[in-house]
Amino acid sequence: MRYDLNLLPIFVALMEERSVTRAAERMGMTQPALSNALSRLRLMLQDQLFVRERYGIQPTPIALELSPLIAEALAQLDDAVLGQQAFDPAQAERLFTIAPNGYVEFVLVPAIVARLEKVAPGIKLRLTPFGNDLVETGVVSGTTALVLGRIVDPPDNLVVQHLMDEGLACAVRADHPGVGDVMTREQFETMKHVNIVPPGRMRAGLFQALAQQQLKRDVAISVTNFFAVAEMVAVTDYCATLPSLICRRLMHDPRLKILPAPVDLGSFPVEMAWHVRYRHDPAHRWLRALIGAVITDLTGKAAAATTPSPA
Repeated sequence: MRYDLNLLPIFVALMEERSVTRAAERMGMTQPALSNALSRLRLMLQDQLFVRERYGIQPTPIALELSPLIAEALAQLDDAVLGQQAFDPAQAERLFTIAPNGYVEFVLVPAIVARLEKVAPGIKLRLTPFGNDLVETGVVSGTTALVLGRIVDPPDNLVVQHLMDEGLACAVRADHPGVGDVMTREQFETMKHVNIVPPGRMRAGLFQALAQQQLKRDVAISVTNFFAVAEMVAVTDYCATLPSLICRRLMHDPRLKILPAPVDLGSFPVEMAWHVRYRHDPAHRWLRALIGAVITDLTGKAAAATTPSPA
């Protein structure tokens, strides 16, 4: 029997999106065209494959059985074809969508963009937010090139690379009346604090670290991004507990001073993840290597090896 390989990416899109409308948008097709392709898929694979429900479509048992086989076959085909293609960053013109969390957008993305401007001026980036939901970023479906932040419970079709571990320090205003060059536990607990709402995983990690050290924190205000922190701290007697690389940036602000936390608050991981289909794509591999080089420049430590999610 002859198989129409053009239908297989549509099968994958339907499996991952669980919606004919979203799958059509992802494939750049009209909804009637995708419905027609689904009819041909059903005929080719001799099964209904997907059944309509109130909020989308659900795969049949046959579709669930075929899904990992088809996804792996397409990944192997991509590996074979893309591995033969050359990529010249200096001449390339391409748009990558990446999903950084708030920390990565503040600390790493400016350095990534500066590096791209020098070595690959035709490469453009589009940022989409990353909070806690990997699916919403588009990385699980492959519409987003990669996600950067804290990766928890990744699905089997993502490859995860550990980039670095980041510590925490404290920021107060430079002429704070109650804090000198060292912050004590008592001072930390009697001060009011600025809290950063996102990214959620880092926030949860900070609360856990505080609880483990039995360190109390009186939060006066919660802000939604790191850009607001310096302004809040500079005009109040509040304290902000922030990632070390952000504190390094804020050290250049004469209104602020950076101090070690009064106790060891540990560290949190910064990771990068991408869809397995891009593991050997020359352009994607180049972009990931560039990000690793930026990490090395900022921290003096090379990024760790990649770790595929367990199948």
